[in-house]
Amino acid sequence: MKLISSARMRDLERRVIAERGIAGAELMDRAGRGVAEVVRHLADAAGTMNPSALLFAGRGNNGGDAFAAARHLHDMGFDVVVWLAGAESQVHGDALKQLSLMKSEGIELEEYPTREDWDDNLALPYIADFLVDGLLGTGSSGPARGPIARAIQYINAVGNDAFVVSIDQPSGINADTGVAEGDAVNADVTATLGLPKIGLVSPAALEFVGGIEVIDIGLPSDLVEALPSETDLELIYSTELKKLLPRRLRSSHKGDFGHVLLIGGARGYTGAIALAARAALRSGAGLVTVATPESIAPAVAGAALEAMVWGAPETAEGTLSATAWAQWASRLSEFDAVLAGPGMTRHPETEALVRRLLAECGIPLVLDADALNVLEGRPEAVAEAHASVVITPHPGELARLLGTTAAAVQADRKAAARRAAEATRATVVLKGAGTLVVAPDRPVRINMTGNPGMATGGAGDVLAGLLTGILGQGITPFDAASAAVFIHGRAGDMAAWRGSQTGLIAGDIVGEIPFAFRELTWR
Repeated sequence: MKLISSARMRDLERRVIAERGIAGAELMDRAGRGVAEVVRHLADAAGTMNPSALLFAGRGNNGGDAFAAARHLHDMGFDVVVWLAGAESQVHGDALKQLSLMKSEGIELEEYPTREDWDDNLALPYIADFLVDGLLGTGSSGPARGPIARAIQYINAVGNDAFVVSIDQPSGINADTGVAEGDAVNADVTATLGLPKIGLVSPAALEFVGGIEVIDIGLPSDLVEALPSETDLELIYSTELKKLLPRRLRSSHKGDFGHVLLIGGARGYTGAIALAARAALRSGAGLVTVATPESIAPAVAGAALEAMVWGAPETAEGTLSATAWAQWASRLSEFDAVLAGPGMTRHPETEALVRRLLAECGIPLVLDADALNVLEGRPEAVAEAHASVVITPHPGELARLLGTTAAAVQADRKAAARRAAEATRATVVLKGAGTLVVAPDRPVRINMTGNPGMATGGAGDVLAGLLTGILGQGITPFDAASAAVFIHGRAGDMAAWRGSQTGLIAGDIVGEIPFAFRELTWR
């Protein structure tokens, strides 16, 4: 999905109003409805009974969006309270129209026009399930001042006791750079309007934006498609992933959806390959086969009942022997994609096995974890592969592959991922907050689903298995990687919404994958 500057977005809205006859108040109502639907979805996912929402409005159009959202949330059964960081007499234009509509439904507006008012509020905070930030929009510049600044401080002070949703952008950050020029709201989700803003995916905005939900306000597709690219980044989002998953025919059978081979595991590292197998089974793949050391095969089979688990020759240390490849090389025609890496360890036999895979595997190959670690400093080894390759490193693994440091990778993630793609000729999935998908001669895609609770052992193995299963269904490596990181992150978000980030484990992500797929397909 295109990322857009704030100036381009304002120009687009002006054109929609002037050329297509859609009133500004109507666009604002659509925005408010979309924000309300995001909040309702979060409340439903969390199982919140009798949900309440406290909305914070500024004096401009962002406040108008908040007024519209308040009305729609009220209609959805929420207990709604609206606080204005200013005086009602300062609200004008379309925002005033939305305020009047809101008040006509009996929703009261509380005015807090001074910094002292917000000090009083903080002394006796009002606790709601959801805090909706509609203080400052994309037209704002410079640090927040006066009552707006104190309102931002209020949201951040009580935000640990509620879920924070920002409208269009977290108040206080620059929509084009992502930089917080003063106080800025720490949002859990940013419900951005029409098209995502460039600054939302900036590293500077990372701690403020949270997840990104794009609200459809009915922008004409021809106008959107005609917009020139302003950045080499694209946002991975569900609306553009849906076309990757065709409707399944009633006459379908398991052979129609791919057969994938997963290679990994070692004594003491059973869980890694088991989690990858469970995720591959949830990916929509028709068949999943696992090759793992003989000594742990029964445990893997018990953890992934639907997979076909085969014990393979192992070393004295309980890792896979390089000779394990011999029994599978002749069967490659049975498979549509191969994964190697989860739980393999950095044993010398692992390196020999990976090198054989690169030289002899003629079907799409995913290299994860130790399958990358054993290639430390030798990205050219991947470039010599016989088939298309996807690599899924975290910053430390990418640093080892490139012969640099994790700090250097994190300092410019996009440049590091591009360098890796050029050196390996592979599709690179650089994991982390704002996972990047990069391939030679393609725009960089960034994913904003996911949350800090996913920083837990096994989450990467889940992604590797999910990606391989999608890849095995005939989807191109670049698109399969994009779909996998989005679904993986969305499943992690759903697990956190239903439980908590703190208590999240990798198996929870697997359990939510089927529900995350519902965002891409209803079947």
